[in-house]
Amino acid sequence: MRLTQASRYAIRALVLIGAHETNGYMTSETIARAANISEMFLLKALKPLVSAGILRSLKGPGGGYQMARQPKEVTLLQVVEAVDGPIRGELTFQHGQKPGELDRRLQDVCNDVADRYRSQLQKVRLSELIKSR
Repeated sequence: MRLTQASRYAIRALVLIGAHETNGYMTSETIARAANISEMFLLKALKPLVSAGILRSLKGPGGGYQMARQPKEVTLLQVVEAVDGPIRGELTFQHGQKPGELDRRLQDVCNDVADRYRSQLQKVRLSELIKSR
């Protein structure tokens, strides 16, 4: 499995925001500069984190982003699924193609891999990444 670039950017931003000592708001410009990320792309990665209740945002002077929850309460699974959507094992089929027995077995394998991936991401807390940076 692979993390998308959007998820990686979101995780990098969350580590910076979560480690922010004053717990005040950090501007997207500050986050982008510190993480070496395009601000435009960063904003696209942060928006779903606000919608998921992981981040809080405030517009205007003195605004920016801050953690809505403690980093120890946020898992990588929550971040990845907020940014990229639910993790599922999926086989693709051509239009009109009907799955056979082999396809059903392969789908079971894909589902198992996705479940394991989700389980591993669920074990890692944002606070652990902040400590290791």
